[in-house]
Amino acid sequence: MLDELCALQNNGTWDLVSLPPGKSVVGCRWIFTVKVGPDGTIDRLKARLVAKGYTQIFGLDYGDTFSPVAKMTSVRLFLAMAALRRWPLYQLDVKNSFLHGDLLEEIYTE
Repeated sequence: MLDELCALQNNGTWDLVSLPPGKSVVGCRWIFTVKVGPDGTIDRLKARLVAKGYTQIFGLDYGDTFSPVAKMTSVRLFLAMAALRRWPLYQLDVKNSFLHGDLLEEIYTE
């Protein structure tokens, strides 16, 4: 939990403010996950603080939704080019990648 809170704080995820009149509040809750290694032993315990987005109302609390993911046709094209040109392929994971995007709407949580 401490790692998650530190990442949220270090990325400037929120500012402590008073709730303006007429604005609704989106609650938060913790999600706990046990990460298991290939041999079945517990690798680590993971905690994420998530917003209860299911309480929001379309048109009032938010407009469009968008998830920035690559289209499968683009991935297949890239893999075909890499195979054809014998490029080495690597993978990586960007920790807390969702914190690196900009949010245009104001969301109030508690």
